[in-house]
Amino acid sequence: MKELAEAAGLPVLQPERLADPAFRARLTACDHDLAVVAAYGRLLPEWLLGACRHGAINVHASLLPKWRGAAPVHRAILAGETETGVTIIRLVKEMDAGPMLASRARPIEPSETSDAVEADLAKIGAGLLVETADRIAAGTAVPEEQDHARATFAPRLTKEDGILDWRRSAQAIHNQVRGLHPWPHASAVLDGRRYLIHRTAVAAPPSDGSFAAGPPGTVVDARPDSLLVAAGGGHAVAIRELQPEGRSRLSARAFLAGHRWRPGARFDVPV
Repeated sequence: MKELAEAAGLPVLQPERLADPAFRARLTACDHDLAVVAAYGRLLPEWLLGACRHGAINVHASLLPKWRGAAPVHRAILAGETETGVTIIRLVKEMDAGPMLASRARPIEPSETSDAVEADLAKIGAGLLVETADRIAAGTAVPEEQDHARATFAPRLTKEDGILDWRRSAQAIHNQVRGLHPWPHASAVLDGRRYLIHRTAVAAPPSDGSFAAGPPGTVVDARPDSLLVAAGGGHAVAIRELQPEGRSRLSARAFLAGHRWRPGARFDVPV
């Protein structure tokens, strides 16, 4: 954005703090129509919300009021959502609680990772932003209040979010792996070594309907075309790609070519 603005001869301000008096003086001295915020991790002060003729709007990567907060795409995938989208809202003092001006939905495919969904939502959001700005300029934008009783929240991710608990369902573990890609990644420990789990699938159960080869976290199959780990409920997770900490990312086939895992080995389960 900075490079594009400078190439177009537009002024660029990058304050260390929004409370910087010099920044406030420069911004309020300008005759701005509209402020636009996208992926900005701080609450804006009230003076800034009112500094432009048409106020401030935000491009938010969820179908509000679901998933207000810093990590809406990740939290939606972690929760197993099958749909997300973009909502354009007017900014108010409370986080992501302003009236909605436009929204556009997008499905989440069963194996999509958060980075792929975010990249597509960025394109959707850019187009929707331009349409909404045009309607604001024309005076045809109609705000709609959110149903605050239906709000859910998407707090920032931490490394602790990535620790796999194999007692959870195979689907929940699969959602955790893809929701935490590319950061902080799902991870698990086996024989004292930490592994990042990059890609998984929910394993189809055998004919008897369950994997009965050990408690959750147990490696139940370790052949070149099948690296399966027992999960909760008698099901299993198929690991497709993994990475020993400090080493390269590998397909399960390439990993097993150099690591002799055997059925019965068990990943640690969080206490």
